[in-house]
Amino acid sequence: MSKDKNRSNCPISCSLELWGDKWSLLIIRDLMLAKQCTYGDFLKSEEKISTNILAARLKTLEQHMVIEKLEHPNSKSKVLYKLTKKGIELLPILVEINLWGEKYYADIPDKTKALLKDVKKDKKSFIRRTIKKLDID
Repeated sequence: MSKDKNRSNCPISCSLELWGDKWSLLIIRDLMLAKQCTYGDFLKSEEKISTNILAARLKTLEQHMVIEKLEHPNSKSKVLYKLTKKGIELLPILVEINLWGEKYYADIPDKTKALLKDVKKDKKSFIRRTIKKLDID
């Protein structure tokens, strides 16, 4: 976002303008878990994002170089989305949001509980391993 469109020069405010809405963080989450997703993959998420919001968020995240589009190897009509280095660097933030959410919300899916158990064993190692996995082209 250009400087004249930001509400302030506060790094928290500027960051939230880009990825602080519910849908952008869930798109980033899905890409961190799956590494690559198609448009249809995002639509299958249990949160049920609408197509117009998904298209707008993908466009914004791509414009700000948080995600990038790749050609789909099996279909010319589909594209794959993946995180850029800038997007991958959000992993520690998402880990902390997950840990906070686990602390205050009881109904966490088993898959997420297992992931967080791994995080709690050695958070730095988990982040390092996950970044390495996501950063491989």
